Amino acid sequence: MQLTADFFQQTSKILTVAELTRAIRGTLETKFRAVWVQGEISNYKLHPSGHQYFTLKDARAQIACVIFRNTMPPLRQPLADGAQVQVYGQVSVFEARGQYQLSVQILQPRGLGLLQAKFEALKRKLEAEGLFAAERKRPLPKFPRRIGIVTSPSGAAIRDILNVLKRRAPWLEILINPVRVQGTGAATEIAVAIRELATPNEHWQPLDLIVIARGGGSMEDLWEFNEEIVARTIVDVSVPIVSAIGHEIDFTICDFTADLRAPTPSAAAELIMPDIVDLRRRIDGCKRAVGRELLERLRDAQQQIDAGRETLRRCLAHKIDNYKRGLIHIARALQARSPARELLMRRNRFVDLHRRFIASSVRAVENAKRRFAQIEGILRVLGPDATLRRGYSITTDDHGEVIRTVAAIRPRMRIRTRVSDGEFGSDVAGVVPTSESNN
Repeated sequence: MQLTADFFQQTSKILTVAELTRAIRGTLETKFRAVWVQGEISNYKLHPSGHQYFTLKDARAQIACVIFRNTMPPLRQPLADGAQVQVYGQVSVFEARGQYQLSVQILQPRGLGLLQAKFEALKRKLEAEGLFAAERKRPLPKFPRRIGIVTSPSGAAIRDILNVLKRRAPWLEILINPVRVQGTGAATEIAVAIRELATPNEHWQPLDLIVIARGGGSMEDLWEFNEEIVARTIVDVSVPIVSAIGHEIDFTICDFTADLRAPTPSAAAELIMPDIVDLRRRIDGCKRAVGRELLERLRDAQQQIDAGRETLRRCLAHKIDNYKRGLIHIARALQARSPARELLMRRNRFVDLHRRFIASSVRAVENAKRRFAQIEGILRVLGPDATLRRGYSITTDDHGEVIRTVAAIRPRMRIRTRVSDGEFGSDVAGVVPTSESNN
């Protein structure tokens, strides 16, 4: 059978180098995810960027490793070739070189212990998810009335807690959910007990907070409180959680996820519930403080009233003085413009005007008579009658209009002529213009 190019195109796809490398990377990262590997360091190099590169090898194989900057806290001892270590990281592929590598997240000397390594790995994982963040923590009630306790019913932890609570808050309601605190399957019991207490039912009302308690022990003894199921249950429930596991030097994953970590079970009882004696002392102190504050406020109020009264008195006196000055000014103004005085002044003026009017009237009449006599004399000399007496006459038409020129005369026109001693009428027979008119 002859193989052709069409046959290969139909049976497989031709990949680019980048496509093949990316596919390999996806397969590796999906298959292996995060793994623990131990071996010897060789070819260690600290890059100027802050990333660390080395090869992890044993007698039969080797793998490239990288620690990216800020991925891990600074190591107590710097890395060097020949060191035997255990690393925890993600298998990946550096595509630019086509080389698979291990991206290291945790590094510890070989032989430190698997439990400690598991503890650090889970701690780093949950911290990266924000389960330890302070802003996620729920506030505890200052005066809880009802609490739940998840612990062993026969351990010393429950006895310590109850003794402290009985002394500090005898009225407190306590609900105990007994569990195993050590051994296989104990972590699941603890998680279930927490959820049961956080969920009210017909047997108990909602709780104000829950305490998870256990006495001291080795890391193996406390390991159930480092399991992921317990940590996530603490975060998921809505009731605030107090972790009181082991001694003060012991730390578990529960301590980091809980809303409050107590160094011991007894300390947890003291932290969640104030002492009744101390409360009474504080109440008495508050009562005395309130009394003093009220007395001081009362005295301040009395002083403010006195000060206000004095200020009001001064303001009123000032206002009255202003009104008095205003009244005096108005009285003086009225006195200067007294009605009686004004009436007298106007009456005197009226008398003066009356006298002047009478005097001016007589003078006006005499002046008018003299002027009339003058005009009459002028009229006697220059008036029409005087002119008529000198032989002149005045001729008018039928309408009384004075005829001043022959141009206004028509034949057979009726005219009237006035002389010094009367008038006569006549008809015009003809018009004889003078030589000046012809010119």
